[in-house]
Amino acid sequence: MTQPRYDVAILGGGPGGYVAAIRAGQLGLKTVLIEKEKVGGTCLHCGCIPTKALLETAEILRMTRRAGEFGVRVTEATLDLRAAQERKDRVVKKNTMGTESLLKKNKVVIVKGTGRLTARDKIEIREPAGGLATVDAGAVILATGSKVGGLPMAPVDGRVVISSDDILGLDRVPESLLVIGAGAVGVEFASIYHTFGSKVVLIEYQPRLIPIEDADLGEALQRSFTRQGIEVHTGANLKSVRVEADAAWSEFEVGGETKRIRTERVLMAAGRKPVTEGIGLEALGVAMERGFVKVNGYQETNVPGLYAIGDITTSPALAHVASHEGIVAAERVAKQPTHPVNYHAIPSCTYCHPEVASVGMTEAQARAAGRQVRVGKFPFTANSKAGILGEGDGFVKAVTDAATGEILGVHIIGVRATEQIAESVVARHFEATALELAEVVHAHPTLAEATMEAMFGAEGRSIHI
Repeated sequence: MTQPRYDVAILGGGPGGYVAAIRAGQLGLKTVLIEKEKVGGTCLHCGCIPTKALLETAEILRMTRRAGEFGVRVTEATLDLRAAQERKDRVVKKNTMGTESLLKKNKVVIVKGTGRLTARDKIEIREPAGGLATVDAGAVILATGSKVGGLPMAPVDGRVVISSDDILGLDRVPESLLVIGAGAVGVEFASIYHTFGSKVVLIEYQPRLIPIEDADLGEALQRSFTRQGIEVHTGANLKSVRVEADAAWSEFEVGGETKRIRTERVLMAAGRKPVTEGIGLEALGVAMERGFVKVNGYQETNVPGLYAIGDITTSPALAHVASHEGIVAAERVAKQPTHPVNYHAIPSCTYCHPEVASVGMTEAQARAAGRQVRVGKFPFTANSKAGILGEGDGFVKAVTDAATGEILGVHIIGVRATEQIAESVVARHFEATALELAEVVHAHPTLAEATMEAMFGAEGRSIHI
């Protein structure tokens, strides 16, 4: 069956694809969205949203156990994992219904099935029941996203060695858990299951946790995790994972020593890879780079009328990046004025405890780029609101240009860091200086004052330290 011709077809309904579809609909384009599973993609169903729902459960459990510090008497705080999972599912369902409603509101046609390009303007769709359909469109936006990666020495079996998808559906808390990989996914699940009651061991091949972040953040997070009771090994080289009955023996080298541990579950959290195979790119001659689609600032590929957004490109693999790229692509298709995404002002957020957030250059990146750098750092131990919350762990670090005062990067570890980073993203986007942000009056007492103080610190003018 051949569908009517559309102005734009979008392959993949994740946070990039569905946002592109909504924007295209707003602009009056006849739009079709092709999705093989559920609208919302990895982010909504097995990534950002369900993970953060469980992290909120962990945070409430952690704070309830500390209630006595605040003068609140609680007899005992215990976890009901089934109830937590049910709440997580309700959050996901509500978001899914909201997304579907927005698509309907903007007259986007949703077609279920697996799509493959057969020409620049044609997508063949394998429907769930096995039938074939074809969609014709003036333009196509590819938004097929990414999937869980892995390591050959630790194959995922979905039972003992599990992926980040599998761990979201556990019906009980494992007594022990080895987490392989200390990027955002790894440290978030380490944080969740440590709070839930697992004995967590976290290993990372790089010399510090959250390797893409500023070195000070990774080192501070490792100290915090260790204090909490999470066993952390950085610079660890995984050799093997062998499943025996209902547990696994894992062997890794660290510091010249071979370690062998037994855990009930092993979480593979070592990255993701783009979904670009089998969707017809090779036959069309689409330019690729290490499995990723090459695009220009307007998300255009080398094939006229073909766009790509999100995790299949080389931009940061973040839902909010994909969404903004989707808007740019849709506006370009509609021949509307648009601006490329400003990749110099992308917030990076990790929702473990303590939270981590950043924007812009790390200190090492700024120095490697030849910039003369000034650094201002303000600890939450000196922030009144953090003290009120009982959360003095962490700091705000500002990296600025010594000659111009321009804010090059801001790095936060501590309470509500993922909310605090917003003003620094705005400042970075508009190329503000440290002094310009410092002289903005911040309400007292707020956590945001720590950012103000870090900016003053970069100018040698700290007030409260």
